[in-house]
Amino acid sequence: MALGETDSTTRQRRQLSDAAIGHATRGEWSEAADANRQLLELGPDIDAYNRLGKALAELGRPAEALAVYEQALERDSTNRIAQRNVERLRVVAEGARDRDGNGKPEKAPATLFIEEMGKTGRARLINLAPARDLAPLSPGDAIELRVDGDRLIAHVGETELGQVEPRIAGRLLKMMKVGNRYEAALTAVHEGEVTMIIREVFTHPSNFGKVSFPSAGASRGDVRPYMKGTPLRYDDEEESEELDEESEEVEELDTTLPEYSGEPELEEELIEEP
Repeated sequence: MALGETDSTTRQRRQLSDAAIGHATRGEWSEAADANRQLLELGPDIDAYNRLGKALAELGRPAEALAVYEQALERDSTNRIAQRNVERLRVVAEGARDRDGNGKPEKAPATLFIEEMGKTGRARLINLAPARDLAPLSPGDAIELRVDGDRLIAHVGETELGQVEPRIAGRLLKMMKVGNRYEAALTAVHEGEVTMIIREVFTHPSNFGKVSFPSAGASRGDVRPYMKGTPLRYDDEEESEELDEESEEVEELDTTLPEYSGEPELEEELIEEP
């Protein structure tokens, strides 16, 4: 119990903390933000600051989230959660200032994430854009594929994200040259690794019988949502290393998430009880 704090206040803190954690676990970010704000009205609470920052980031309010994490650091300059997220959100803020477009990137339709034999495939991007351009992005963002000579370039608005890996781009460029059309969306974005799903949406008659993705692992006929990760992850360094190892195996992207909303999973460290 804090100095001068009554039993009633202590119970109220516990109830609000439990409520905030419960709302966050269910993805009820507005309610989670409200509960943490009420908790902070009772006095400073580092865990509540971190949970509030997380909720605001999930609500698409990175500037407010950054301010909250900075308040947490003012009270505990050694707090690792606040330190990491202040750094990441500052990158997001810089990227937002530099981007030409307004608002968030457009989200891809859900049907794009349903695997169909020969018509969908996955690819890495190489020669990536600076981190400030990648930071505002999240899984599910729609990607425009543009032909640039013998390269296939991924764009969000006027921002060039990177080049589709040559082993996949080479075949698609041949198909696109005679009229095939493709849609794409991000499936994973984290440090040094950007992957995407590409789907054939129009087959030119001259390409009938030709398969866009002959080696795609789409033989099981099941629905597989390709969503994994976000640039605003709140994991520990050890977890990040495990993610990096997983991302190297592009053919083994996580298929256990129930939907393609692109919202990151709640990290355990952000829901620790005070």
